Amino acid sequence: MPLQTNGNLSKVYVQGFVLEGFAGGLETQALLFAVFLALYMVTVLGNLLMIIVITLDAQLHSPMYFFLKNLSFVDLCYSSVIAPNALANFFSSSKVITFAGCATQFFFLSLMATTEGFLLGVMAYDRFMAICSPLRYPSTMCQSACTRLVLGAYCGGCFNSVVQTSFTFHLPFCSSNRINHFFCDVPPLLQIACGNTAINELLMFGICGLLLVAVTIVILISYGYITVTILRMGSGAGRRKIFSTCGSHMTAVTLFFGTLFVMYAQPGAIESMEQGKVVSVFYTLVIPMLNPLIYSLRNKDVKEALWRLGQKHMAMWRMC
Repeated sequence: MPLQTNGNLSKVYVQGFVLEGFAGGLETQALLFAVFLALYMVTVLGNLLMIIVITLDAQLHSPMYFFLKNLSFVDLCYSSVIAPNALANFFSSSKVITFAGCATQFFFLSLMATTEGFLLGVMAYDRFMAICSPLRYPSTMCQSACTRLVLGAYCGGCFNSVVQTSFTFHLPFCSSNRINHFFCDVPPLLQIACGNTAINELLMFGICGLLLVAVTIVILISYGYITVTILRMGSGAGRRKIFSTCGSHMTAVTLFFGTLFVMYAQPGAIESMEQGKVVSVFYTLVIPMLNPLIYSLRNKDVKEALWRLGQKHMAMWRMC
């Protein structure tokens, strides 16, 4: 366990951290609690609904919705890593999180965030194959291939998470055990570390930047080919359907990667903690809440599946 030194330079073990969260009095904390609770409840309900609808509706048993179901699962886990503990801390006097609890939260946050990034790249590749190579699509994106792509996304997320967690929590924390954030994240942890954090910063910027660039290149190439294919289409209805599907995905990609770039892939991220808290709320709670809304409200197939599910349950309720 990392060591902390007191004023006499004697060594004491860090038993835990204090998550300072957001400044403000009781009214501010109550308002933030209500906002966080509302965001989290909508996130849970929206993503659970997407998972249930895609699982139960046979017409949505296709590669695109298989990936979307996994995205909803990741979003659900992603926000659940942060929100419950943050909600409990709003009215807590201690706001303490154990060292193991902090490392665990950090590990799963990194795992889910990285996995979501890879999944968004996989979804872009899926749309590329469906639109640009429709004849090869059934064989290329078969069930086993889709499963391997999803497992690869999780493995990539796990690799990044193991590296980031091991390097971060082997640092000595000497200056303080108070984390200027509402969850355990790299920038605030590096601020309170007393050792040399150059390698950690390089890892954060390097790995996050590399992942962002690699996935962004896959997405840009995929949508470059998709755009050319759309422009060659003679059917206006076909164009509109493709634009509707791809537009939802591009909206999700822009929101997710834009906030991650602001938070992790540029050098000013470590110093601007107050701005970082606001950005963190956006990518840990707002984006997981928006994703099911983006894909359901702009997707005709999902809306029809929701209607069929509603009609089915209404008929069953009338029979009872």
